Amino acid sequence: MMEADVHFELLWPEFLVAGLAFVIFTLDFFLRPERKNILAWVSVIGLAGILAFTIPYLLDENDSLFNGLYRIDDYALFFKVLSMAIGGVVILGSIHYVNRYLTHPGEYYAILLLSVLAMMMMAASGELLTAYLSLELLSFCLYILSGFALQNKKSNEASIKYILLGAFSSGLLLYGIVMLYGAMGTTSFAEMAIFLEGIEDIDGRLLIGLTLLIAGLGFKMAAVPFHMWAPDVYEGAPMPITAYIAVGSKVAAFALVLRLFAEGLLPAIEQWNVLIAGLAALTMLFGNLVALAQTNVKRMLAYSSVGQVGFLLMGVAALSTLSSNGLMVHLVGYSVTNLAVFFAITAFYNVTGKEEIADFAGLASRSPFLAAAITISLFSLAGLPFLAGFVTKFYLFSAAAAEDLLWLAGVAMVASLISLYYYLKVIREMYINPAADGEGSTIQIPGLLYGLVGILVISVILLGVYPDPVVNMIEDATAVILPGGDASTLNLR
Repeated sequence: MMEADVHFELLWPEFLVAGLAFVIFTLDFFLRPERKNILAWVSVIGLAGILAFTIPYLLDENDSLFNGLYRIDDYALFFKVLSMAIGGVVILGSIHYVNRYLTHPGEYYAILLLSVLAMMMMAASGELLTAYLSLELLSFCLYILSGFALQNKKSNEASIKYILLGAFSSGLLLYGIVMLYGAMGTTSFAEMAIFLEGIEDIDGRLLIGLTLLIAGLGFKMAAVPFHMWAPDVYEGAPMPITAYIAVGSKVAAFALVLRLFAEGLLPAIEQWNVLIAGLAALTMLFGNLVALAQTNVKRMLAYSSVGQVGFLLMGVAALSTLSSNGLMVHLVGYSVTNLAVFFAITAFYNVTGKEEIADFAGLASRSPFLAAAITISLFSLAGLPFLAGFVTKFYLFSAAAAEDLLWLAGVAMVASLISLYYYLKVIREMYINPAADGEGSTIQIPGLLYGLVGILVISVILLGVYPDPVVNMIEDATAVILPGGDASTLNLR
């Protein structure tokens, strides 16, 4: 039965983001083609306004709608803020790319906004069907955006592959939900936890449902062996959308996964943590080893992203307050770093139209700023000191070791060393190999993209030397889903 008093006013952020998307759709009808740049700025200013409204409006709220189907708490707020921030950055970084390579900017920005709405809803979902609907809204938006370069055959191919494999993974996920409902009689995370606390052994239906659920989510996260869509989609999608898929889909998926496993499946941790740990190890090693052989920078970063999923799954396998904090810190550092490297590469692509690793030869002389931005970002992804990646990985690896998963932390360290090799391949091209004949001219970067990449790179450095504010926010957020934990066991400050 639905609650008698439903506080719909707590949904204002979601209503406003949905309304902003429809405003963009509507404005697109009335603007002349040469004035459609306005749509990007309306989107960004609108998101900034909603973000400024959301933080004080929902801070310290702890409520739920429809008997727990939709949660309003600091955990959901953290990911709503992160989702809107990522959406705003991607829109700003897309402006010059859209002007040069894409048509229909109104639909592009509006669908991006709808995907932000889906990410916000995934973080707030308190039961499986609500989470499934939110996940499908995000997936449909990404299917469209990955094929948005209509004249590009690779983009069309990427969209088709993404749709086909995404539909298959959705079927697995939905069937897993059905099996879990059949076994437990509920899809609510809170009620699932109560059911699991009251049983001694997991029966066959529950085990099959849990396996299918993990497989379906594994497809969405691009965990091995469910990653097969990622390289082709990353390579074929428009460059800013590749960045968005690499970052936004991971943030949304792990926001859902962390709440699901912490609030719903934690009592059965002994049954699933070995499976998740094995998945994490396989994903880390396979993603980074296959990245060694790549010659296209987007495919290389696709496999790098697969490897990063393994690091994040390690935090789920060692589920505790400490590992949840580590997972979320790593998500933030990964997001900022990946956006920095992708938009630096986008600035290069906007001028040259090239994306092979060999095409970056001599970039240090053509654009010292871009070469430095890419180098800092790649070193951060590898986990070198004084950068975001080092702090976030140290936090995550230490949390795993504290939960008796020292072997998995060791695998993660080996995977990080492997990743450094293929990142250095790109850096070698930029700083050591000379540019090809006729390709030695200076690369001019638009002021907007220059400033955006600069801010992202500075953020990578700041997060590496002073993570305190982010860690404090994350500790407040994880206290909601894992109350009673002691986050002070690991002090990076």
